Amino acid sequence: MASLWVGHRGTVRDYPGFSPSVDAEAIRKAIRGIGTDEKTLISILAERSSAQRQLIVKEYQAAYGKELKDDLKGDLSGHFEHLMVALVTPPAVFDAKQLKKSMKGTGTDEDALIEILTTRTSRQMKEISQAYYTVYKKSLGDDISSETSGDFRKALLTLADGRRDESVKVDEHLAKKDAQILYNAGENKWGTDEDKFTEILCLRSFLQLKLTFDEYRNISQKDIEDSIKGELSGHFEDLLLAIVHCVRNLPAFLAARLYQALKGAGTDEFTLNRIMVSRSEIDLLDIRAEFKKQYGYSLYSAIKSDTSGDYEVTLLKICGGDD
Repeated sequence: MASLWVGHRGTVRDYPGFSPSVDAEAIRKAIRGIGTDEKTLISILAERSSAQRQLIVKEYQAAYGKELKDDLKGDLSGHFEHLMVALVTPPAVFDAKQLKKSMKGTGTDEDALIEILTTRTSRQMKEISQAYYTVYKKSLGDDISSETSGDFRKALLTLADGRRDESVKVDEHLAKKDAQILYNAGENKWGTDEDKFTEILCLRSFLQLKLTFDEYRNISQKDIEDSIKGELSGHFEDLLLAIVHCVRNLPAFLAARLYQALKGAGTDEFTLNRIMVSRSEIDLLDIRAEFKKQYGYSLYSAIKSDTSGDYEVTLLKICGGDD
């Protein structure tokens, strides 16, 4: 199952010579001692793959009758605690919790919803939906429905359904047809047919959409981004632009999110933790490369200058290196 959450461009890999019982015991000692031994916790949890961390969690529960995450929560605090708990959470459950957090309380964090739902594959979305139901006894769709509205809601629900085509085949005829439909639904029409944008951008594969956007440019002499900006508005516009950005270059989209999280006064730890943890085994190397290319300095140095203490040390370990 883990393969859904592991790519070829991650910074975190399986730790050689791994022993869950040795690690569980070392973690227990680090937590039980007088004062917590954060260094040991970091050296273990930030240097094991997610699959290995899950084995440590199982072993810890079996040996000590306690949930590792509860012991970490009881012993750590602040951003460091959130990051360590994230590391011991299975990826689908982690995303489910992030989605719940985005919709909790007053106001919805639309940017976080958009980021998660546009960057996960259909198969990942299916697992996230299952995890969401298991943890909250409510369907993800129901919560999205009650927290959002209009075309934005429709598009989010389509993405949450995990129905985006994942085949690697591209169909040129379909790309031409879809491009024409998008043109007719927007630029070539008085008023906009939003449903057509949702159907095509939320259901076609990224490879297929790449071709469709090229065809769109041929038909309309405009980039799809410019048409979306001119025709649509609000969170629905933000969502569709995010999809286009991901189609063109997903690591660059996430690099831009990290840049936003790290720039200016204060750090958006919610976003920083989510991207660093959730992409660490998938494409963090590519995100790092895009970050450097776009902003002229490394993600490593950005984290270094913007965070501190054990939190900083852990993030830098996950980041894996300076570019």
